[in-house]
Amino acid sequence: MSLLLVALLLPLLLLALMLTMEHVERPLRRASVSEQLETFLDTARPEEVEAFISEGFAQPLDDYWKRRRLARLLPGRTR
Repeated sequence: MSLLLVALLLPLLLLALMLTMEHVERPLRRASVSEQLETFLDTARPEEVEAFISEGFAQPLDDYWKRRRLARLLPGRTR
């Protein structure tokens, strides 16, 4: 009886493990984060770099891309 229970639960356990590993590996596969960081640090304003150091990467990067989009919409606008 217990052998039958193990035979039924083992594939489900392996499937759960595979799904968990997929969830863990997904952010590691994104190579674009390092490229975005390099671009950000090359062209960011000093206050954006200070915000990056104090707050982390997500918010300053979002502000940077918003500024870049705005600059494309307003061609005569300078830094």
